[in-house]
Amino acid sequence: MFDYRSFATRKLAAIGPKYLPFADVATAEVPLSRLLRLSLFQVTVGMALVLLVGTLNRVMIVELAVPASLVALMLALPLVFAPFRTLIGFKSDVHVSALGLRRVPYIWKGTLYQFGGFAIMPFALLVLSGYGEAVDAPRWVGYSSAALSFLLVGAGVHIVQTVGLALATDLVAEEDQPKVVGLMYVMLLVGMVVSALVFGALLENYTPGRLIQVIQGAAVVTAALNLFAMWQQEARDRDRARAMKTARPMQFSEAWRLLMQADGMLRLLIVIGLGTFGFGMADVLLEPYGGQALGLSVASTTKLTALFAAGTLLGFAVASRGLAQGGAPARFAVIGACIGVPGFAGIIVSSMGIGVAVFLAGVFATGLGAGLFGHATLTATIRAAPKERIGLALGAWGAVQATAAGIGIALAGIVRDLIVGLQGAAGSAAQTPYNVVFTIEIVFLIMAVVVAMPFLKNTTRQRLQPETRAPGPELSNANTNPVEVS
Repeated sequence: MFDYRSFATRKLAAIGPKYLPFADVATAEVPLSRLLRLSLFQVTVGMALVLLVGTLNRVMIVELAVPASLVALMLALPLVFAPFRTLIGFKSDVHVSALGLRRVPYIWKGTLYQFGGFAIMPFALLVLSGYGEAVDAPRWVGYSSAALSFLLVGAGVHIVQTVGLALATDLVAEEDQPKVVGLMYVMLLVGMVVSALVFGALLENYTPGRLIQVIQGAAVVTAALNLFAMWQQEARDRDRARAMKTARPMQFSEAWRLLMQADGMLRLLIVIGLGTFGFGMADVLLEPYGGQALGLSVASTTKLTALFAAGTLLGFAVASRGLAQGGAPARFAVIGACIGVPGFAGIIVSSMGIGVAVFLAGVFATGLGAGLFGHATLTATIRAAPKERIGLALGAWGAVQATAAGIGIALAGIVRDLIVGLQGAAGSAAQTPYNVVFTIEIVFLIMAVVVAMPFLKNTTRQRLQPETRAPGPELSNANTNPVEVS
């Protein structure tokens, strides 16, 4: 009798590596189903990002009339926790427990932070909206409670993402680590796309009560998915626990000094900071810009996050294929930054009578550039780290990226409000403050390209002299000949 179940299983297994980026990282010891289950922690991170940076910032600025600078500062509050990603990654490298677990305890702590933030957030929004009996509540209670909830969710996201990525790299061979981290980020983008579409559909008929229901549902889904993701992922190892108890623990300062001694590491972190700042300032303003300058609805602007994430997903897929064929990470990082420049230019001109289509194309292009840039710099960071310090390296990458993004978000809202105040009652068009911020982003992307140029020169030199290998971060892939990308 024909075995339909086995036939379907073989077909699905064949489809995965062909159409899902990074799916070829799966092995008999670590099947794709296990990696996809682990990647659910990235889905919850994407859901939190969409809710905070996408839906809530639009609602608070437009519907609740909260000043954009105050909203930007709230969204940037996780910046306070971002530098600690390096320390968290290091602590998960050297964590000692009776069962030999290193990563799972930190993922659980991060999940509790996320759930706690989502638990506080609905009541903060009730006060800000004046909904029901909250009409007489002081505004400062709403502002402070919202700030606390944003901080808790952001801290949880930083912990879960940093340690979760480290756990993913622990499960595979060293040469497959960039692939598995890439797979995790693909799932992050999938989570962002799906969450944006679901939130957009649920908020089609917006009411404060419906928004509160969405946030409460997000809290429950976050806890459930993270528990399912980390279940039986990290093997209990009592021998490792006993060995770590007797070994001399390396101090964080010493581990950090060794990491920074790698040739080109400082320049790599500067490139990451400049590029992330250039792409990140728009996060807090794209949806208000669509609402105020182009007249889009709450549901339509919420779906912008899905469009941006789809572009980023395509960027990850293109970078994955190019790097697998021997492409140099430096080229993809520079190409990604260069794509972002016309993307933001299209967003700017869309408010000058060009139309919504150009705006959507610009959003997609910036997402594509961010995907190429993010994958290239992430790959370079992983290749620069020794196996026993993967958590530290991922923490350094995440700390620089999150810090740059947080500063960009905060400054975007402040610049926007300053220009609105300077315009006065007889101010110019509504899009002018936003377009100034988008122009600043173009400048920072150009700066990232300029700082990354020495890596491109090293790539050319290594292509002409393939027998030599430069130490330090592999923004230039010394093992293979770079692939030219037109």
